[in-house]
Amino acid sequence: MRKVLEDAAQRAISYLETLDSRPVAPLPNAVAKLSVLDQPLPEKPNKPETALKVLDEVCSPATMGISGRRFFGFVIGGSLPVTLAANWLAGAWDQNTGYYNITPATAYLEQIALGWLLDLLHLPRESGGGFVTGATVANFSALAAARHTVLKNAGWNVEADGLVGAPPITVIAGAEAHPTLTKSLGLLGLGRNRAIKIPVDSQGRMRAGALPPLSGPTIVCTQAGNVNTGAFDPISEICDLAHRSNAWVHVDGAFGLWARAVPSMAEVTRGMDKADSWATDFHKWLNVPYDSGIALVRDADALRAAMAITAEYLPTDSPFRGPSDFVPELSRRARGVEVWAALHSLGRTGVSEMIARNCRQARRFAEGLQAAGYEVLNQVVLNQVLVSFGDLAMTNRVIAAIQKDGTCWCGGTVWQGRTAMRISVCSWATTDDDVELSLKAMLRIAKECKQ
Repeated sequence: MRKVLEDAAQRAISYLETLDSRPVAPLPNAVAKLSVLDQPLPEKPNKPETALKVLDEVCSPATMGISGRRFFGFVIGGSLPVTLAANWLAGAWDQNTGYYNITPATAYLEQIALGWLLDLLHLPRESGGGFVTGATVANFSALAAARHTVLKNAGWNVEADGLVGAPPITVIAGAEAHPTLTKSLGLLGLGRNRAIKIPVDSQGRMRAGALPPLSGPTIVCTQAGNVNTGAFDPISEICDLAHRSNAWVHVDGAFGLWARAVPSMAEVTRGMDKADSWATDFHKWLNVPYDSGIALVRDADALRAAMAITAEYLPTDSPFRGPSDFVPELSRRARGVEVWAALHSLGRTGVSEMIARNCRQARRFAEGLQAAGYEVLNQVVLNQVLVSFGDLAMTNRVIAAIQKDGTCWCGGTVWQGRTAMRISVCSWATTDDDVELSLKAMLRIAKECKQ
């Protein structure tokens, strides 16, 4: 066992140490080599070392350098060394973190991490939370709690009686709501197409004044951090309007919620604590390994009512929270271990500095591109930059050339009818030198594409 684990550790360390010296995207010949994996199931056992050798020599070169310093393609963080190490240790523990009585160490770590997170993000300390795979399931879980509450207030037990015959729920969201929110509504039986879509402004912010009159069971879904522009809905104003009619307000804050950890960004996140639930990712701006997110609900009992599971063989009687009472899964890994390690390692000021640094680096990208004559389409309020290099064909040509060059990696998007390159800065490892190196490559390639 020791030999296999040491081999894996050395291969992983070597991968990370050489990651930033190779192109960010895998080379075509490395991707083509994946075809050697297409073999029949082995009839007889192989040595574990052989499996690791194949994984490393065939698959490592074909990976995208997501955990490196110059991947800006999506809102994806790297892994802080301490969180990767904690992930390895938690994997060795192999704790099915469902109940405190069975897995006390990891259940307790999640309880501590939840308290630290609420403190860091200045959210109601009585809130409940479920450590889940990411924002999709976090939105699903929080909206399940919302569904429970608005129907309970209407005299209906949705967990017991389902949605057939239930009072209708009005769902309201901005026209720029993220697809994961829409998917969650579909999974909950609230319909992907039934939500009333509210018009947005030029930055993708929901227009609070366009909210319709609210009555009956209602859920209003807001956004903290538009995936293209980084903009925030006017959540404080929306909460004030919605709560007059006893509507539930949810915040999809997959990455934008982390701005609450930065004192200088207090104005843009003002009033977010008025909401009833929040969803965010840890594998984005907290830079822990995939997959990791959390659903936060002011009324912890509502989340528990929507998610709890019981059976005669389950040890549910406990002095501490049972993690499985707050998430969809019964079987689940100990995701809170890496979260605890990140928060313990960084502390309040470390998290704040990391978020603020990435936002500053995003502004530097925007300034450099604008100075060279290219159009930045958004107000850079967070870590997102949208840049157009001209018409659709030119912009797509530049994006493809940047991806092929390998210095950095950025993706394309369409924003309110305009094709753009999207730069997302959210890795702990990205340095100012990386930004300058990437910016220089972008400007060189854009100039070459014009010729």
